[in-house]
Parts: sequence; C-alpha cells; structure tokens
Amino acid sequence: MSEYLSELFSLRGRRALVTGGSSGIGYAMAEAIGRAGAGVVLVARRPAALDEAVARLRGHGVTASWISADLGVRDDVRRVCETAGEVDILVNDAGNNIRKPMAQLTADDYERTLAVNLTAPYLLGRHHGPRMAARGWGRIINVGSQQSISAFGDSGAYGVAKAAVAGLTRSQAEAWSARGVCVNTIMPGFVLTPLTAPAQAVPGRVEAMAARHMTKRNGVPEDFAGAAVFLASDASAFVTGQMLFVDGGFSVH
Repeated sequence: MSEYLSELFSLRGRRALVTGGSSGIGYAMAEAIGRAGAGVVLVARRPAALDEAVARLRGHGVTASWISADLGVRDDVRRVCETAGEVDILVNDAGNNIRKPMAQLTADDYERTLAVNLTAPYLLGRHHGPRMAARGWGRIINVGSQQSISAFGDSGAYGVAKAAVAGLTRSQAEAWSARGVCVNTIMPGFVLTPLTAPAQAVPGRVEAMAARHMTKRNGVPEDFAGAAVFLASDASAFVTGQMLFVDGGFSVH
C-alpha cells in the first residue's frame, strides 16, 4: 500500500515555487508539497516571516529557500522569474484584499488588487508554463476564492481578480495541458488566515461564516495539504482546467 501511494503521490525530484508561502494557505501547501518530496522556494514580502517559514520547512526535512518580493511590482515579478530557476510546480497563492464598498475603491486600490491577485499569476505562468511544457511535465495551482463564483462581503476589485483567476486557469490549461502541464484552481471557503483577519475582527463574523459551511466550521490552512499534493502529483494527470472546491460545502447552498 505505501509503495503504491508513494508512486502515485510522491514529489521526489520535483521543485516547487510557492507565492504567499510564508503563512496561511500558502505555507500549508508548501509544507505538504515539500513533505511529499519536492524542493520548495517560497516567495513573500517579509524576510523575517520567510526565514521563519523556511526554518519550519527544514525542520520537516524539506529542502527550502526563499525570495523576498512584492508581487504587485512588475520588476519584482521579473526578478522572481529570473532567480527562482526551473520549477516543476507553480503555486500562485499570494494575494491582497482591499475591503471597501465598491464605490469607495480608488483606481490605485483596483490596480494594486489586480496586480497581486491576477497579473502576477499570469506573468509567472507565462514564464514557467512554456518551460514546463518543453520538459513534458508541470503543475500550476492557482488559488481562487468564493468571489470567483459569487459576490459577498464587499467583493470589490478582489472579486474581479479572483473571477479572472478561474478564467486564467482555463486559458493556461488550454495552452499547455497537451504537453503534460495540468493547471487547476483551488477554491477555499472562509479560512482563518492573516488575509481574512479584518473580516474575523468584525463581531460575530467568524461564527456566521462557520454556520454557512456544511461542515459547520471555518477552514484552516491545514485543510489544503491533501489537495495541494494531489494537484501537484502524478495522481492528477487527467485533471486540468478545473476548480477544486476545498470549502466545507460553503459554495453549494
């Protein structure tokens, strides 16, 4: 049994680039992919948080390194592309969410939101996708949101970006799946992470969100470990262009 599962899900010999990998869902996915055997490169803004995350990964026996970058800045995205080296698995998890009523969003709010949540995944995919295809194997995992399919909680520019991420996934899958590159979107529910801290601070919001899930609890980063390994491994070789809902049933009622 263990030999079979290892062959199906092992990531030994693979190398992954995980944006937003210093905390939250990004870190949980990076740890799962690393513990399945892949080397991991984390990308996030804060060096201290990256240092801590890499130390945690190395404590699990993962080969890990980091690049500090603001993915809302084109030059930083370019630098990540130039310095990360060849990767087999790209996880686009980095995000920001400027939570304002739609009419209060500024042009800068809109541009910063799309730069991090949509343009960076597009540019990173444009760089790494063709290289994966040339080698005949690759995985791109984009991270969407409930706002990819519905509106709630001042979706604003974030909702625009996350809806577009689902479309980006389909376009990337169309471009490279025939050459062994599977591209999919993970769709979280309400997850207790630093990104959702402002929403968690609203009295009663955490409890209300938990009640909306069929599981009657909110998500935690560790809930994404299995999905990450599945979508990063040979087990998902016939799964591409899809949205995988890891949301405790949030989206279906």
